[in-house]
Amino acid sequence: MVAGPHDRRPLGRTGLEVSPVCIGTSPLASMPEHYGYEVGEQRAEATISAALRGPFNFIDTSNNYGDGAAERYIGNMLAAAGGLPPGFVLATKVDADPDTGDFSGARVRRSAEESLERLGLDRVQLMYLHDPEFYLSFAEAMAPGGAVEALVQLRDQGVLGHLGVAGGQVQLLRDFVATGLIDVVLCHNRFTLVDRSAEPLMDDAGRHGVAFVNAAPYGGGILAQGPDAQPRYAYEPASEEIRGAVRAMLLACAAHDVPLAAAALQFSVREPRIASTVVGVSEPSRIDETATLMTQQIPGELWAELDQLAVAPGHWRN
Repeated sequence: MVAGPHDRRPLGRTGLEVSPVCIGTSPLASMPEHYGYEVGEQRAEATISAALRGPFNFIDTSNNYGDGAAERYIGNMLAAAGGLPPGFVLATKVDADPDTGDFSGARVRRSAEESLERLGLDRVQLMYLHDPEFYLSFAEAMAPGGAVEALVQLRDQGVLGHLGVAGGQVQLLRDFVATGLIDVVLCHNRFTLVDRSAEPLMDDAGRHGVAFVNAAPYGGGILAQGPDAQPRYAYEPASEEIRGAVRAMLLACAAHDVPLAAAALQFSVREPRIASTVVGVSEPSRIDETATLMTQQIPGELWAELDQLAVAPGHWRN
């Protein structure tokens, strides 16, 4: 059965219920180096307003998206709406200092303060440690006075409801899940039509009662637009193998009159180990477009074809 936009799923052991799709806000912070286009403030705020009124009840942002622009836009729209709508779940992330790379416990607390100020909130339901692989070893993150201890203290103080970790390096995320301190793990670009490297992490999360959130089901756009329009995967030039696989998938989907983007999104949404799938949006119309892609009928024989066209594990990210 195809999941619907208004469906709700348990977010692991948190007690929160979230939609199968989570609205991602990094494109709204206007980062053309990643996405190839810019988004102005008016368009960004209109998109957030549409998301707050739309069928999805889960939104994802971060301290460092556009130097805090995404959080500021969300804060403006929350103020205009009179606060977070009932039943809505907002997640943000603590980030390393953008100038020094400091990701100490003190920096985590400053990052959380910055986020809450921009959002106009005194608490968020979920806060992730963001991209630790670029700044910290696992031992450094877990050390006394370090980033994870600071997040635990913020949780105990009521500043955040649940603690998460978000990144791309599968083994490092598995290490965090094994601590028992993490309620939600977010991984990007590692469970798509062409890359299944997150599966061991997904299994670990299930065993520990940790919610798995899958980000970037389109691999940065290649699995929505095709390799000629978007020749990058996971923010880097796509390999010849990935480009070839996506081109073949595009043809297979066209033969069944199914948009490649619908298959890419539903590949994630239909997976029972995934609590929610983060889809970045760049304009208000993308909210309804995403809902439509979720409900596109996809025949079983197409799923079998797409599985046959997936690249071999040696070409996965990790």
